Amino acid sequence: MIELFYRCAMKIINVTSTFQNEFIDITEKIQQVVSSAGAIENGYCMLFVPHTTAGVTINENADPSVKADILMMLNSLIPLEAGYRHIEGNSAAHVKSTLVGVSQLVAIEHNRLILGTWQGIFFCEFDGPRNRKVNVHLFNSQIVR
Repeated sequence: MIELFYRCAMKIINVTSTFQNEFIDITEKIQQVVSSAGAIENGYCMLFVPHTTAGVTINENADPSVKADILMMLNSLIPLEAGYRHIEGNSAAHVKSTLVGVSQLVAIEHNRLILGTWQGIFFCEFDGPRNRKVNVHLFNSQIVR
């Protein structure tokens, strides 16, 4: 019989945006949380953004034009003004958050996030500028035979 046990930890990181729509690379901040948690041989990092007008995604972080292109297309598909009924005036941000999503799961191996060569983790601001939070949940798996 093989049993799988998890040890868990949680930390909240702060993110400050400077624009209404912005992708902020938080890869290093997340890696610092993983590194400071101790030895995680095999596990997972679950990221959750507790905001209805923001999100988190994984995409290319080598070429800044990629995040600019994504924002350009999101703004094109979801315009700021489109006859929305929500009275706060930030409906476009709610729609973008729904499409991008508010969580990501990243594998951890030998205390390192497992990402592709060109991948980074981005906090996605759609209603900035604001001070935001990202919940970082770490799960360290341990197999007991």
